[in-house]
Amino acid sequence: MEKLVIASNNAGKIREIKHLLEPLGITVLPQSQFHVSEVDEPHPTFIENAIIKARNACEQTGLPSLADDSGICVNALNGQPGVLSARYAGEPKSDERNNLKLIDALRSQADRRAHYYCVIVLLLHAGDPQPIIADGSWHGEILPDKRGEGGFGYDPHFYLPALGKTAAELPMEQKNRISHRGQALAGLISRLAADAY
Repeated sequence: MEKLVIASNNAGKIREIKHLLEPLGITVLPQSQFHVSEVDEPHPTFIENAIIKARNACEQTGLPSLADDSGICVNALNGQPGVLSARYAGEPKSDERNNLKLIDALRSQADRRAHYYCVIVLLLHAGDPQPIIADGSWHGEILPDKRGEGGFGYDPHFYLPALGKTAAELPMEQKNRISHRGQALAGLISRLAADAY
């Protein structure tokens, strides 16, 4: 597999995935390069939505496609925003409005534990009956005030007690090694190497 399409228009996700896959000799192409239309994500689980996105990109490009579905799950909010993380504050998508809504929802909560979750699906073609699936979780807590300039999404509020930093304060190299997406991609890479794709 020399090329694959990333079924996302999120520049932050594309940058992180390219950073990890291109050293393997895989050319990573964003779906926007093929004018792939975004697909609805109607399901309540990350895995169902990831499969839909990967299949859509395969159908429209004829190339293998990788999709991730990820989000932040907050204990005190029964796992919300969850699959709605990117659109938590409605359309159009806005990291700033999403963060403000989350901080407001946690204002009276003592429990600020949360975790990022990511599932990655790789389809070799649109009808692939055996998608390669890998996932990862990254645990921390939500700070009321943002810290750091890096990352995207909820990263400025996602605090990692063991490191004493938010995800937005980590260098990309370190974040990619330990994040939910980094863990899921490491699992995917391991599967690809084992199965010689």
